[in-house]
Amino acid sequence: MDNTINVQHTHVSLKKSVDTGGLLQQSIQCFVHVQVMDDQCYDLCTKLVSQSYIQQGKQAKLVHQKRIKHLLQHRKLPEDGWTDQTIELLLQELSVMDSNNFPDNCGVGEREARIFSPLVATRHYRFGHGIGRSGEITAIQPKAAGSSVMMKLTNSLMLDVIKISGIQSAASCFIVPMATGMSLSLCMLTFKQSRPNAKYVIWPRIDQKSCIKSMITSGFEPVVIQNCIEGDELRTNLTAVIEKIEELDPDNIVCVMTTTSCFAPRVPDRLEEISEICKKFDIPHLINNAYGLQCTKCTHLIQQASRKGRVDAFVQSTDKNFMVPVGGSIIAGFDAKLIESISKAYPGRASATPTMDLFITLLSMGSQKYKELLKERKENYQYLASKLSEVASKHAERLLKTPHNGISMGMSLSSIIVKEDKDVTEIGSMLFTRFVSGTRVISNSSTDSKINGLKIINFGAHCDKYNCPYLTAAASIGMTRTDVDTFVTRLDKVLKKYKSSVGSNCDVQSVEEKTSNNIP
Repeated sequence: MDNTINVQHTHVSLKKSVDTGGLLQQSIQCFVHVQVMDDQCYDLCTKLVSQSYIQQGKQAKLVHQKRIKHLLQHRKLPEDGWTDQTIELLLQELSVMDSNNFPDNCGVGEREARIFSPLVATRHYRFGHGIGRSGEITAIQPKAAGSSVMMKLTNSLMLDVIKISGIQSAASCFIVPMATGMSLSLCMLTFKQSRPNAKYVIWPRIDQKSCIKSMITSGFEPVVIQNCIEGDELRTNLTAVIEKIEELDPDNIVCVMTTTSCFAPRVPDRLEEISEICKKFDIPHLINNAYGLQCTKCTHLIQQASRKGRVDAFVQSTDKNFMVPVGGSIIAGFDAKLIESISKAYPGRASATPTMDLFITLLSMGSQKYKELLKERKENYQYLASKLSEVASKHAERLLKTPHNGISMGMSLSSIIVKEDKDVTEIGSMLFTRFVSGTRVISNSSTDSKINGLKIINFGAHCDKYNCPYLTAAASIGMTRTDVDTFVTRLDKVLKKYKSSVGSNCDVQSVEEKTSNNIP
């Protein structure tokens, strides 16, 4: 069997799902005749170089082709990550299947994927058509068979990753070129189509502006459910949720929007109980799982909630979970038809950049490395908790007890003396100027904030009044022990300097430095 047949066979497994009027096969034929080295080409090479060398090179290329064929047949994350060379070979093969890369193509439409800058073309591997069509983001583009194959493959790989992460019952998902907030809006607007009288969103308070804006920008009214303080944790007030549903009437409610991943001392919502409430009152249940896919506690909650009650969709970020640039999210759920209806609600085509970033990353990572990263993240969470607890004890503080939060943790700042011209949040600024990012310092004030017109007291604390001021830190995927050691060393120095500046009499013993640095 010659290489031409091999290439055709390599792509045929996706033909039924992505072909439109034979355009995919036409694109493959174009690629075969222009791009691929067939047996005749290899024979001609033997007139230039020894046949044994050519045969060896041919066999090496077949290794790449075998991996690509396996991916197209099974559409699951490869166990071992691919080399950049294999990934680039696949991207180049898919790219030449798009009409803007056809030899002698004559485009006379208003959108022909013309790219002025060679640098931009190279950055995108000459993909220019994006994904989807004007009617649906997951639709096949006649002009872009290669882009369509990449989109379908990435969605399939992502569903496999979701199941590996612990949500085994997930039925469907798709990548959206929007961050989490806008994707939550898309879901709610889809729910609204079948609930014409609905205008309220029941929302257990989570102090993230994107959550608030996702509701208000969509034209809905957030119904804030204040959290309960249980020990150090901020937890869902189930009684208040039920009371509001009964007060407003279920038909007037778009959905209940819950949260998994969040900053301590807020912990994931009681998803199982809320899913049962949503099932009882026949109300859609939308889960903001922004960076929860990397945390088994969060994925377990979603899986259990789907079994016990109602979960319509859950949304997660691409950058926070898979270490790709900001710009994408994944909408997933347990009812394939509902997820399809959400995808059809997206207006117009979409950028392929988040899809391509995720496609490349998942192939480079492989399932084995992904599992290792999840394991390392969990270990680093324990390590961070241990080291942060050491710093806390040195400064007469303590680590907040938030066992239900598997990503974020908090440290009290109760002993901090605040003068009139000082604010405890200055500690956060001091850390940032020392190249520590990601920490949040929350004061114990009662300042009013307005987010898109919604009044929130003490925004950032997830409640109107917490027990004490505190700072947070998170152990997310990709963090290293070096990051932890550097953070606690700099935090120790900052606390000493801040207390000195406000004249604190607290006896401070410096934490032994784990990393050497000259930052004051």
